[in-house]
Amino acid sequence: MPYLKSRIHLAPLSSLKHCAIALALTCIAPMSIHAQNWVGTWATAPEYTGENDMPRKTTLTGNALRQTIHTSLGGETIRLKLSNEFSDAPVEIKDIYISQPTDSSAIDASKATYLKFDGKRSVTIPPHGYVYSDPVDYHITPLQLLSVTTNYGSQTPPHATSHRGSRTTSFIMEGESKPKKPFKTSERLEHWYNIASLEVLRDDSPECIAVIGNSITDGRGSTTDHQNRWTDVCAESLGGNVGILNLGIGGNCVLSGGISQPAVKRFDRDIMGQNGITAIVVYEGINDIGGSRNAEQTAQNLIKAYESFIEQGHAKGLKVYGGTITQIGHTDYWSHIHEGVRQTVNEWIRTSGKFDGVIDFDAIIADPQKPTQMNPAYQFDWLHPNAEGYKAMGQAAARVLGSDR
Repeated sequence: MPYLKSRIHLAPLSSLKHCAIALALTCIAPMSIHAQNWVGTWATAPEYTGENDMPRKTTLTGNALRQTIHTSLGGETIRLKLSNEFSDAPVEIKDIYISQPTDSSAIDASKATYLKFDGKRSVTIPPHGYVYSDPVDYHITPLQLLSVTTNYGSQTPPHATSHRGSRTTSFIMEGESKPKKPFKTSERLEHWYNIASLEVLRDDSPECIAVIGNSITDGRGSTTDHQNRWTDVCAESLGGNVGILNLGIGGNCVLSGGISQPAVKRFDRDIMGQNGITAIVVYEGINDIGGSRNAEQTAQNLIKAYESFIEQGHAKGLKVYGGTITQIGHTDYWSHIHEGVRQTVNEWIRTSGKFDGVIDFDAIIADPQKPTQMNPAYQFDWLHPNAEGYKAMGQAAARVLGSDR
């Protein structure tokens, strides 16, 4: 459905009156718009922000925050989604502008463009809501870095909606930032605040793949500011022709427990809520297995959750790929019982025929001499891969995901 202007969201439209209005707007939209689609080029999973993940030296209130994201697809028209979904108080924003980063916190001021929201630079994101910017003409190349600078207003929540594992440095400056003024950094953090996705308007139908996962997808063990998570490598290996959206969360579980909402609760928002997706990758379960107290039940429940994800994806005409669970040998998760759960789950992923394709991460980064643990050349802390491990994983994922193109 074409997107006509920015919207602030609290809840889905439900009344017949609203439905009639929405239908009328659709009917009067220019015919050429109907061939255009919003497609994600970057996304991250929103989380509740604890005290330890808020700025320590400064505050967001009344200050400027400069963040960097890494695109996958290119485009000529974009819009940005901002989230306040885990906060009980509104977020006041004076303005937001985008640009090309040059070095550290510096940007190319000549390429700075302010975003608008219903025609205005300022916007208030309501508690537990989100907002899209108005569409803006701005050339995005595939696989580029984009700087997003937010000037916050006088009210921000004590616990902002954020993404804790950005693997990318964000910068806070006291006071208001303007494109042509030097950005004087007061604090650096490896978190994203309020930004949730960047979409491009396309008149074709590029493939776009959303990935749900834990810290291995989120990039624990990758190199800060080098954009070398396995999803980044995958996007690069596919030549920037496929949208790759990383919805991994460090410490996340599929079923319950862990950090942030488990996958069974966030799947509808974080995955099915992405615009323009054509496929899904499900690569999560190691934290459920490692914390399991009932091996047989955990295996059965993980398989049921995967089946549910597959059914939801297929119901929307999406392909659903599964990633095998990587090694727990030489980690605190290890026991013969827990390894048995991992083997059971991986065997189902490989042989059940339920997934449209399988990315065998387990086989890719296993130690050939001891396959229950990672190849020493690929390990960061034996649970998470290092940059070389992520490179191997991303290239393997691209071979599978690109084989149907």
